Amino acid sequence: MSAGRLVVCPTPIGNLEDVTLRVLSALREADVVACEDTRRTRTLLDRYGVSAPLVSYHEHNEEQRSAELVERMRSGDVVALVSDAGMPLVSDPGYVLVRACVAAGLAVEVLPGASAALAALVASALPADAWRFVGFLPRKRGELRRVLEEPGATLVAFESPRRVPATLAVLAEVDPARAVAVCRELTKAHEEVVRGSAAELAERYADAPPRGEVVLVVAPAAPRRAGDADADAAADALARLVAAGARPRPAAAVVGELTGLGANAVYRANTALRGDR
Repeated sequence: MSAGRLVVCPTPIGNLEDVTLRVLSALREADVVACEDTRRTRTLLDRYGVSAPLVSYHEHNEEQRSAELVERMRSGDVVALVSDAGMPLVSDPGYVLVRACVAAGLAVEVLPGASAALAALVASALPADAWRFVGFLPRKRGELRRVLEEPGATLVAFESPRRVPATLAVLAEVDPARAVAVCRELTKAHEEVVRGSAAELAERYADAPPRGEVVLVVAPAAPRRAGDADADAAADALARLVAAGARPRPAAAVVGELTGLGANAVYRANTALRGDR
């Protein structure tokens, strides 16, 4: 018996009409469909008359279920992998299964389809020649600032609607003029794309968080000046000296002398770093 294979099938991110003909064909031909929520996937399949058997595959059972599905594929079954919306593996389960298939020498076929990240990037009207997707943004303020300050590409990220005001407030502190787009409920009846500066959108959403699923697209950060990187390195050196038992002010004087930044600049940078954390 020939070995089976895995077919990765993206599903609509809101509008059920966005499923592709190839995905529907793959779902009809599959021996089993692995999905996050069987009820949600069944709604899609019923819409198009697909009666494939379903099995749950989510973040809490990935390891065990992947092993079971690999064995089925070794026996010749074709497994279709879907997530609740969009491309599996992109901030959704599936990595464990794809990795297991590759390790077992099984074929993996990936079909194109709907993607909230790509739809938001294009709708944002921000540069798309170089961009980076970070999944869901960090919750800790210091980590969030570091992600927002990283230069070089347009940033695309998922964000909880209730956290959008706080995230935009941090972005406005980092760079109030930075262009940003809040993309809400993409492909759905209440789709909305709001574009503006970080300061403008922080004010707009301060007391009225958006509703529904949100993708944030942020214009590239300006390249960091050499002095900024030097100050960060000096602040980190001071923090390590203090952690080792040195007194902050004398240690700042030593680091400032060695780096040429001055004791006060090093002390202020260290204070700002600790404030972020």
